[in-house]
Amino acid sequence: MIEVKNITKRYGAHTALSDVSFSVNEGEILGFLGPNGAGKSTAMNIITGYISATSGKVLVDGKDILESPAAAKKNMGYLPEIPPLYEDMTVREYLYFIYDLKKCKLPKLSHMKDIRSLVGLEEVWNRLIKNLSKGYRQRVGLAQALIGDPKILILDEPTVGLDPKQIVEIRTLIRKLGKRHTVILSSHILSEVQAVCDRIVVINRGKVIADDTEEKILAGFDKQSVLHVTAQGEKETILSSLESIKGVENVSCKKTKGGSCEIEIKTKQGSDVRKDVFDSAVSGGWTILEMRSSKPSLEEIFIRLTEQSTDSDGESKGEVS
Repeated sequence: MIEVKNITKRYGAHTALSDVSFSVNEGEILGFLGPNGAGKSTAMNIITGYISATSGKVLVDGKDILESPAAAKKNMGYLPEIPPLYEDMTVREYLYFIYDLKKCKLPKLSHMKDIRSLVGLEEVWNRLIKNLSKGYRQRVGLAQALIGDPKILILDEPTVGLDPKQIVEIRTLIRKLGKRHTVILSSHILSEVQAVCDRIVVINRGKVIADDTEEKILAGFDKQSVLHVTAQGEKETILSSLESIKGVENVSCKKTKGGSCEIEIKTKQGSDVRKDVFDSAVSGGWTILEMRSSKPSLEEIFIRLTEQSTDSDGESKGEVS
């Protein structure tokens, strides 16, 4: 449905995107995830044809976005981070204007009725856009993206600035839209990507650093577990015995009000140190009250991935988002 092939974007000596490639399958909701300044918006602007790449190309349903822009854009609906709204128009006037601007051939009255019902604009249909809440403005932005019933929806940070209730409503709407459309959702909010997306592309400093389902990304870090131990004994004795265990990378310990030690043991990939921890407690004369392992969350993995990519490229010089 969408193929991004070796996209690079330079602004003078600065490289905003470097050899970015990924694809989006028909009917898929793809999360395009990265920290602020990673290059997400630059990529979205190139995919939609708003700006051109320095090198590489984008195919939308087989059509090159630069060589056949009209044909490619006909299949796309785009909601930028700040919706392009004319605030002195009513919702109805604005969407009718967009309908004419897109030269939409679908029956106007029935098409508009379907969109306003889907997006939930009935209550504000004849109100001025400048008098709408941020949540309703986002809905109007989504409605304009849906005019013409495009196969693909590209949503750039669709919930920025919304309150928690509005965020839930917009995410629910995106999941609903995903049943009929292919969706690219650009975001820096992990919970948002987890809530609605089938697959995740992680970008940092202009480069793709992960591309897979959430489950497979998590599985790649499954063996890098953290062992949590609650113990009684002398703190120094406990730390000394645990730090000597093969496979242990780092041990941290803090005393609780009750006098026990809350210990976090980070291990090297593939190391299971639970038996060794138990043996150390027996030989060291301290007592284990509780021991449990935990695997990293998507948030922790995201931080590791972005830190690793930054370390491998040297110090960050700032990014264009």
